[in-house]
Amino acid sequence: MPKIIGGSLAAHREQVRARVFEALRNQLYERGFDAITLSGVAAEAKLGRTAMYNHFPDKEHLLVAFVEDEATRYVAKLTEAVAAVPDPIGKLEAFARLQLRALADYHLPPGSTLAATLAPSAYRRVAAHADPITEQLREIVTTGVRQGCIPEEDPDLLVPMISSALASREVVDVPPEQLDRAIDGAVRFVLRAVGAKPRPDANLG
Repeated sequence: MPKIIGGSLAAHREQVRARVFEALRNQLYERGFDAITLSGVAAEAKLGRTAMYNHFPDKEHLLVAFVEDEATRYVAKLTEAVAAVPDPIGKLEAFARLQLRALADYHLPPGSTLAATLAPSAYRRVAAHADPITEQLREIVTTGVRQGCIPEEDPDLLVPMISSALASREVVDVPPEQLDRAIDGAVRFVLRAVGAKPRPDANLG
């Protein structure tokens, strides 16, 4: 019987998943999703192949579980950051900055490639995690329009346009020492695009 890590089956499962996800994250940075294999991830996680297959029967299941775990953590972080700022423009700045930082930090395939890689049901599970993020942006924009911080415009138009601007990998595909400056410029662009001015105390470079 395999050695139980963490004192219980539940703790063992969580620790194994954490090790596997860390190994997958490292390999996504190094080589990209297409070059990843279950056996390679298992080896880096110091997990036997049989044990790996018990948790994740194929690469698709591994990717979906990883994205769901990352998305849950990210949505909680985003919610906390947005809630900490009182005004809609500050919330939009916080939202945009975190979205761009996440885009720079994560190396998953783009949506169109991911859709082709995964079965439709698996892709829907992954895509569903974008819903609470989009709803946060919609709430920020709607509140900003209602309070007069953002010129009146249809949120159904603004939200996808902002989302598209914040999903452009070219913005953050720069040398590490240039990333903060690139994000600052992109945040300024988003604020200008919605007709808002940065707050006087905003640190946008």
